[in-house]
Amino acid sequence: MKIALALAAAVLGMPAPAAAAAATTTYYVAPTGSDSNAGTLDAPFATIQKAVATVTAGGTIALRGGTYKLDSTVTIAKSGTASAPITLTAYLAERPIIEAEALPYTPGAVGSTIPAAQRGAIHMEASYWKISGLEIVHGPYAIYCNNCNNNTFERLSTHDNYETGFQLQGTSANNLIVNLDSYNNRDPRKNGESADGLGIKEGSGTGNVVRGARLWNNIDDGFDAWSFTSPITIQGSITYGNGYNRWSIPNFSGDGNGFKLGGSSGTGPAANHAVGNSMSFGNAAHGFTDNGNTGTITISRSTAYQNTKTGFDVDGGSTSKLTANLAVGNATAVALGSSTASGNSWNIGGTWTLLSTDPATITGARNTDGSIRTSNFLVPANGSAVGAKI
Repeated sequence: MKIALALAAAVLGMPAPAAAAAATTTYYVAPTGSDSNAGTLDAPFATIQKAVATVTAGGTIALRGGTYKLDSTVTIAKSGTASAPITLTAYLAERPIIEAEALPYTPGAVGSTIPAAQRGAIHMEASYWKISGLEIVHGPYAIYCNNCNNNTFERLSTHDNYETGFQLQGTSANNLIVNLDSYNNRDPRKNGESADGLGIKEGSGTGNVVRGARLWNNIDDGFDAWSFTSPITIQGSITYGNGYNRWSIPNFSGDGNGFKLGGSSGTGPAANHAVGNSMSFGNAAHGFTDNGNTGTITISRSTAYQNTKTGFDVDGGSTSKLTANLAVGNATAVALGSSTASGNSWNIGGTWTLLSTDPATITGARNTDGSIRTSNFLVPANGSAVGAKI
C-alpha cells in the first residue's frame, strides 16, 4: 500500500506521505511495579532495565518516587536520534532514588579494577538521551558514560558513591551536564586517589559543556579533566571542600583540587578548556590548576577563595589566559609560569573585601528549575567586575 501511494504521488507530482513518526510512548516504572506489567501509569514496570529494553527512539521512561534497589547495573546501550531522543526522568516532582549498594565493587578491594561493564549504577554507551531528576547513591560510579554523544544530563544528584559521581570518557562529544550536584564520593579501592565529583577524562570530543554544577566534599577532586584532549566549557559552577579524608581511608592519596583542568603522566595533552563565572573554595589543594595541561586554558570572572594551596595554579606547562579573576585568602594567589594575566585582583592590587563569606544560600536548596540560588557570596564589596557572581 505504501509503495502504491508513493508511486501515485510521484505520477501526480505530489509529495509522498511522510514516514511514520518516532515513538512517543511513555513507560512508567515504580518500586511497587512488576516487569510483567504493561509499563503504563496504572501498571508500571518494576525495573529501570525493563523500561530501557522496551523504550524506542522518541520515547520516555518516567520513574515514580521511591527507592530502586539495584541487583545489577542499569545498562543503556541503545540510542535515540537527533529528532527523537530518549528521555529518562523523574515523574513530575516525585523523587526517584537509585540505590546501588548491592552491586559488586561497592567498594572493591584495595588495588582491584572494576570490570568495564560494571562501572556505574548506570553504565551508558549511547547517544541522544535526556536524563533528568534522578538521585543515584552507593554505586561503583553513579553514572559512567563511555563513547557517549549528544546527551543532556540535568538536575542529577550523585553522592556517596564508591568512585566518581559522574564520569564521561572515551570518544564523547556534544554532551550537556547542567545543574549537577555530586558530593561525598570516595574510593577506598584506590585509597582516595580517584573519586571525583565530575570527571570528563581519558578521551576526546568537542562540544562538552558543564553548567551550574556543584561538586563538593569528594575525596579526590571536584572536577577532573585528566587526559581529555578536547576543549571543555565550564560555566557558573562551584567546587568546594574536596580532597579531605573524611572516611579515614588508610594510605590516603586524594588530590583535593577544585577544578583540575587536564594533565596526564609526564607532559599533559594540550586541551584549551574554558572556565567562566565559577567558584572554587575551601579545597585541600589548588582552586584551579592546569595540572600539566600544555594547552591554552582560559579562566575568566572566576573566584578562588581560601584554598589550601594556590588559587590559580597555571604554571604546569600551559599558556593559559586569566582575566578578571578574584583570589582571596589562598596560600598563594597565582602561580603563572608561561601564562598571562590581566585585570585580575592581584594585577589590580589593594585589599579585597567581600560582600558575603556565608555560603549558605549558594550551597543550599536549588531553585525549582534546578538553578543555583543567587547571592552576594564572594562578590567584591568595591563593585569591581572581578570574580564570579552566582
